[in-house]
Amino acid sequence: MTSVTAGPSPADLTAVERQLGRPPRGMTAVAHYCPCGLPDVVQTAPRLPDGTPFPTLYYLTCPRACAAMSRLEAAGLMRDMTARLSTDTVLRERYLAAHRDYLARRAQAAARVGVEPLPAGTQSAGGMPDRVKCLHALAAHELAVPGANPLGAEAVRAAGQWWEAGQCVRADG
Repeated sequence: MTSVTAGPSPADLTAVERQLGRPPRGMTAVAHYCPCGLPDVVQTAPRLPDGTPFPTLYYLTCPRACAAMSRLEAAGLMRDMTARLSTDTVLRERYLAAHRDYLARRAQAAARVGVEPLPAGTQSAGGMPDRVKCLHALAAHELAVPGANPLGAEAVRAAGQWWEAGQCVRADG
């Protein structure tokens, strides 16, 4: 799996639009490419073009990866992870570090694209730092920044190899 921070190419934009079933909002870069060759995580601006706050910096776009995360959520993985946060001080500290990393990267992204940063106290993503509420967001963070999110890494491992069936959408015309 390769991480990328360059702006999206026309082919990337087309693939992401097909993955989402709509044009992406506020997309500034492909943050990660799936082993199949298509984007699976995009980076978004902290504010949409109309100025609306958009706190989700890393957005999981691959429908197969999203389905895998949804299955894990339905199986109770978020509940189990949240319970572990209350008893595992090392995990709790690593998850807090992931939260801080996310906030710092989102502030850097705002500066890079020339938008006002989100106000202090705006949530990061996925329930960080106190609970787990969205595996999609945590996995996207981990894929975009390998080693940054311990619970995102667990979710990615638990999801299996969603790309084995090939590309999730047609990348060509």
